[in-house]
Amino acid sequence: MDYCRYSAAPVGRFVLDLHGEAATLWPANDALCAALQVINHLQDCGKDRREIDRIYIPLDRMAAAGIGVEALDAPAASPGLRAVIKALAEDTMGLLDVSRPFAKRIRDGRLALEVGVIQALAEDLCRGLMTRDPLSQTVHHDKAKMGAIALGAMVKTSMARLGGSR
Repeated sequence: MDYCRYSAAPVGRFVLDLHGEAATLWPANDALCAALQVINHLQDCGKDRREIDRIYIPLDRMAAAGIGVEALDAPAASPGLRAVIKALAEDTMGLLDVSRPFAKRIRDGRLALEVGVIQALAEDLCRGLMTRDPLSQTVHHDKAKMGAIALGAMVKTSMARLGGSR
């Protein structure tokens, strides 16, 4: 979370500031940005280990599951690694719960739609991480699924913005 606090969150805050949005939105922004960073690390955990020798899964979580970093070298996740990834995805869904009202509270309509789409894509990826093995299965969205989720999110965000207070 410290990594996210200094890498992902400031980017989102900058975008909010650029659009003249209130600093009161920062907590929701920070939750969404942290969730996106964690999702990215989880879905690419095997690739990141192989290609750049980086391990973003907390070592204490791996040790508690009785596994070491070599678990990321396998062609498929062991039950222990799957359990760690699932637990981290569940924790990340908690961040997405915090950020869920974010889009509705943004004044700028285009930015609100973008955030609504990002939220929906992140929730779907997080659910995928709870059910799929990122070492042996694709968690990323293909273009068709991404488009369908985005369209649904734009409708949902538009309706939420029309139907309630920000």
